[in-house]
Amino acid sequence: MRDDGHFVSVPLTIDVDGYSIVDDDSFDQADFLHRAAESPNVPKSACPSPANYIEAMEGADRVYVITLSSQLSGSYNSAVLASNLYKEEHPSAAVHVFDSKSASIGQTLIGDHVYHMEQEGRDFEDIVKDTEAYIETQHTYFVLESLESLKKAGRLSGIKSLIASTLNIKPVMGSTPIGSIQQLDKGRGMRKALEKMADCMVADAGDTSDKILAISHCNCPDTAEVLKSMVSERGSYRDIIVVDTRGISSLYACDGGVIMVV
Repeated sequence: MRDDGHFVSVPLTIDVDGYSIVDDDSFDQADFLHRAAESPNVPKSACPSPANYIEAMEGADRVYVITLSSQLSGSYNSAVLASNLYKEEHPSAAVHVFDSKSASIGQTLIGDHVYHMEQEGRDFEDIVKDTEAYIETQHTYFVLESLESLKKAGRLSGIKSLIASTLNIKPVMGSTPIGSIQQLDKGRGMRKALEKMADCMVADAGDTSDKILAISHCNCPDTAEVLKSMVSERGSYRDIIVVDTRGISSLYACDGGVIMVV
């Protein structure tokens, strides 16, 4: 998708004790994880400015912006402001901002969905309507080795039943319909938690034979392959893709975290 030419990434930035990291193609996951592990503080993230989004929109007549869930980041509000400003300057442009109600690989799947409809020559409004409906059917799940980054960033403020990590109990987390985070289940150890996550997906997703299931992992390809095997045993899919996380996903998934979207 990066090589296609139709996709542009508007990166967030990460601050680790004053050291600034841009979440673009220059992101070095190994260096970031080392800096994060050495720091006594949780790294902080900052969303793009409206100007960053406008710069990415320049020259385009049809623009689809796919942001992190509005419940987790200010990116959506920044992109909406940018969209309004861009349309004032370019009245003939068609622009829509999608609140992914997800993150990470969920945004990737939404972008892929839009791209294929564009290739079919669909009308702009039809693509927007279809994609908004697709977002409503999408499910996001994750199991992390550590929830500290999410907890300290306030992303888990409404969750009261998290289990102490000293018991090696891994909560199975997922998205709510509005794009916030909820606890779905728990398992003792990573493998059992992955099994519970796969079971949650089967219960939620219905017929997956024509769906793409996507897995993103933070520096744990073996764990991702175990999850891929588990979901393959539980159903059929149009495709299963596995990718490594980049900056923001690495920040919040932490070393060893796995995210799944279908």
